[in-house]
Amino acid sequence: MMGLGLMGAAGLWLGAARAAERDLRGLATMTGDVRPIDAAERAQRIDAARALMKAHGLDAVLIEPGASLVYFTGIEWHRSERLTAALIPAEGPVLVVTPFFEEPSVRQTLAIPAEVRVWQEDQSPFALIAGFLRDKRLPARVIGIEESARFFASDGLARATGARIASANPVVRGCRMIKSAAEIALMQKAADITIAALRFAVPRIEAGMAPGDIAALVNAATAKLGGSPEFALVLIGPASALPHGSREPQRVAPGAMVLMDCGCAVEGYQSDISRSLVFGTATAEQRRVWDQVREGQQIALKAAQVGAPAGSVDDAVRRRYTGWGYGPDYRLPGLSHRTGHGIGLDGHEPVNLVRGEATRLAPGMCFSNEPGLYLPGKFGVRLEDCFYMTAAGPRWFSTPPQSLDAPLG
Repeated sequence: MMGLGLMGAAGLWLGAARAAERDLRGLATMTGDVRPIDAAERAQRIDAARALMKAHGLDAVLIEPGASLVYFTGIEWHRSERLTAALIPAEGPVLVVTPFFEEPSVRQTLAIPAEVRVWQEDQSPFALIAGFLRDKRLPARVIGIEESARFFASDGLARATGARIASANPVVRGCRMIKSAAEIALMQKAADITIAALRFAVPRIEAGMAPGDIAALVNAATAKLGGSPEFALVLIGPASALPHGSREPQRVAPGAMVLMDCGCAVEGYQSDISRSLVFGTATAEQRRVWDQVREGQQIALKAAQVGAPAGSVDDAVRRRYTGWGYGPDYRLPGLSHRTGHGIGLDGHEPVNLVRGEATRLAPGMCFSNEPGLYLPGKFGVRLEDCFYMTAAGPRWFSTPPQSLDAPLG
């Protein structure tokens, strides 16, 4: 059959884009009932952090911009060579240091009581921190550093204060891994929006579309529904066997596997959902692998019980997959990545559902469940839904699909 050619294809996509734009007008925001994290919850987070500091022998923790700074202080800021950071002491006021000319902007999102000290271009922010500790007569024997902080921050702090630098993981992870009801509600909303965006996009997939065309549909719907688009990875045909993408040209064609891995944020809290479908008629092999991944998800959920080591979830899935002839271990064809990861303000957070992870599952922890199967040169299938732990066991944020014939559920 003769192809459309570049001009014909461009005209087709322009028409499809205009039709989708008209359809977007029928979507309404889903975030009218969203409740942001309030001052009382942020105060509880600071109190919890201080209790963990005392339990682990830390006098304070230093946090640079990123999800952890948002979590504890509300400050939404970027990282640069000019340090903006928060020092949370085990007792006493929280300190925020920032360049003088950035202070008004930093204060716009500061959501907790804190002392703000500014430094000029010819001054050291670390001297400010040392001065604050002296002024407040606070101990600085051991200061914890949040794990994503850059070397110059930990090194500068050690030199200025004389403190021993240690990991702040027991504090920061200890707080962030256990989500509150308010956090889970925001993640639920993000998941609902992503599912709705996928329901909008999938019926509009047409032969000849490239990954970017489909991703644009998902992101446009996500924004109209009130979410902040985070990612929309689309892999078509053999590229679907490469979990995080391919540079090879890809177009939708009859019989092609289309893998969509999409997520958004609501008040910073993220979703992460994958769906795999066949454009047109599926082969027996595609159906078999899709059904196996569906079973893998259910195996993972059943294994995710309170008190179980996080790694045991991955072990349970991998045992079944090995019995079907995949792998062994992380080899291909098979499941080449972990079964899941933590999720919250970051799309990927500690801890992971991966072999050897001994952290015990506890109520409030949230994870992705994505035991994909990848057949190099052919196709891959990934079904991904997130769940949260309760005292009674795991609960889905989004319900997995039951059949390749109804791939969105």
